[in-house]
Amino acid sequence: MPGGIWVYAEQKDGKLKKVTLELLSAARKIADEQKEELCAVLTGRNVADLSATLGEYGADKVYLLQSDALENYTTDGYTSAVTTLVREHQPSVFLLGYTVLGRDLAAHVAQRLDTGLFTDCVDVRLEDGQLVFKRPIYAGKAFFEGVCPEARPVMATVRPNVLPVNPPQAGRTAQVIEVNPQPGNIRQIIRDVVRQVSTRPELTEADIIVSGGRGMKGPENFRLLEELADVLGAAVGASRAAVDAGWAPHSMQVGQTGKTVSPTLYIACGISGAIQHLAGMGSSKYIVAINKDPEANIFKVADYGIVGDLFEVVPLLIQEFKKLKEQG
Repeated sequence: MPGGIWVYAEQKDGKLKKVTLELLSAARKIADEQKEELCAVLTGRNVADLSATLGEYGADKVYLLQSDALENYTTDGYTSAVTTLVREHQPSVFLLGYTVLGRDLAAHVAQRLDTGLFTDCVDVRLEDGQLVFKRPIYAGKAFFEGVCPEARPVMATVRPNVLPVNPPQAGRTAQVIEVNPQPGNIRQIIRDVVRQVSTRPELTEADIIVSGGRGMKGPENFRLLEELADVLGAAVGASRAAVDAGWAPHSMQVGQTGKTVSPTLYIACGISGAIQHLAGMGSSKYIVAINKDPEANIFKVADYGIVGDLFEVVPLLIQEFKKLKEQG
C-alpha cells in the first residue's frame, strides 16, 4: 500500500546511530496522528539483527537492504538502492539524520525523485494536517518554519540530539521485509577504511562536549580538555581557529565549516564566539563559556559564563567533578 512515514535507519559498524532512534520517536507520533505505518529503511551487510531494535523503538516495518556492495557507504550504491525502494512504495514522508552520510544521501535521493528537501531541521511537527519543519537560518540567529504541500515524499534531514528518544517497548516487533537491493553502477571505489579508536563518544552524538579555541595557546594544552572530558564522559571539540592553527584535527572542528552539534552541555574554553562557531553549537541546551575577555562574543549566548584564565579554571573544574564522581 502506498504511503507511510519512513525513517532512514543509519548504522555504523553494526550499531544504530542515536539520531535513528530520535527520528523513530518523532515519526511514531506523526504516523499515529496520520494513521500511517512507520517504516525503517536499513542498509548494509549483516545488519539484520538491528531490525529487532528498530521494532522496539516504534517501527512497524523494516525494509532490509543487505548486500556486499552496501557494506560501506557509497553515494552511487546507496542512492540507487534507496531511490528504487522509495519509488516502488511511495512513502508520504522520508526522514534522515543530518549526518555526513544523511546529508549526502538525502540530497541525491531528493534530486532523483525531483522532490523538496528541508535540511538541518531542529524540529518537526504536524499542524493542521501538514508537516511543519523548523530550521536555523542566518548562522543560527533566526529560525525558519516551512511546509512542502506538493512534494511527495516530503524529505528532511534532522540535526542529531534535538529530538527526545521514547523508551523502547520490550517485545514489540516489526515486520521485516528483505529487499534485493539495486545498487547499480558504483563509480566510487573504497580502497581502505581508516578508523580512529577512541573511548570518548562521537562528537555529533555526545551529550557533553568540552571544546577549545585560540585561547588554548597550543596543541599540548588540549590534554587539559581531554582530562576534563574523561571525567565527564564527554567528547572533545575545537574551534576553526584551533584547527587552522594545527592544534586539533578537522574531525574535531565544531562550526559552520565543521560539525554541527546539539549536546545537553557545551563547555567552551578559550573560544571567542565567532559567528561560524556559534552556528555549529548554538542549539546546545546549556552553554558554559570560560574566557578571560569579559567582552567575548561567546558570553552573549552562554547560559553560564566564567571570566577567568582557563588554565586556572579548568583544573579547578576537574578537581570538583572528580570529587562529585567519587561521592557517587
